[in-house]
Amino acid sequence: MSTVYLNGNYLPMHEAQISPLDRGFLFGDGIYEVIPSYDGRLVGFAPHMQRMRDGLEAIELALDLSGDDWREIANQLIARNGGGDLAIYCHVSRGADSKRSHAYPEGVEPTVFAFAYEIPPAPGADKATATAYTVSTAEDLRWKRCNIKSTALLGNVMHFQHGHAAGDSETVLYNADGEVTEAAACNVYVVKDGVVATPELDHQKLPGITRYMLLDILRRHGDIPVEERVVTLEELRAADEVWLSSSSKDVAPVIRVDGAPVGDGGVGDVWLAAQTLYARHKFDY
Repeated sequence: MSTVYLNGNYLPMHEAQISPLDRGFLFGDGIYEVIPSYDGRLVGFAPHMQRMRDGLEAIELALDLSGDDWREIANQLIARNGGGDLAIYCHVSRGADSKRSHAYPEGVEPTVFAFAYEIPPAPGADKATATAYTVSTAEDLRWKRCNIKSTALLGNVMHFQHGHAAGDSETVLYNADGEVTEAAACNVYVVKDGVVATPELDHQKLPGITRYMLLDILRRHGDIPVEERVVTLEELRAADEVWLSSSSKDVAPVIRVDGAPVGDGGVGDVWLAAQTLYARHKFDY
């Protein structure tokens, strides 16, 4: 992908320049979103924009861009980069001050950056072709505002690396009480006796857009029971099925946790039903 958006301009990636004093670079002081698109069709655009507004408000960063402005940026990046299956990365930092100071500066213009990158085709609902994931588990050592989609992702990166170093696809996190929070880059679900459960939202978890859409779709269009509640590490290890969800994965089946098989070690029937519904309705948002 060669064309990016930076502060009102479309330009080649190699010409995009951001000050080394930008607070996104120095402090991770910013908010971001990643919106998938398939053949030019954006997935979950409205809830992604709402989460961005919520994040900017949480860190007291004022930005004069509307949802329509962001949609135009996304559509331009899709068109200028040849279309196809692309993710649109949208990044807003507080901007560049003339000095390094922890306090929020006044009179500084935010830095707005966006680019498109290729993603795999939309995941289908087929046990034979589904990408099955394996995960490690670890105690969640991140900060207490994980509900904010901050660009400061070092904690998530380190947790993801824990699983990656073990040869796994992700790391599922749990708190000091043995309660599952989320994964390093995904939300988490367990299935037992046909009932889907996912940790209820609070400051320990990111309100995932795929999570929001999946739960809404299951409740409106399906007959799979869904619960938002505390999910324990014990439940994770005893589940019939375990899933992950994210904007890039849709609903992804997990077949091993810490080396042990989930259920019978295969992709489950409840996952198949849920992914079928999600694939059918994900462009409704």
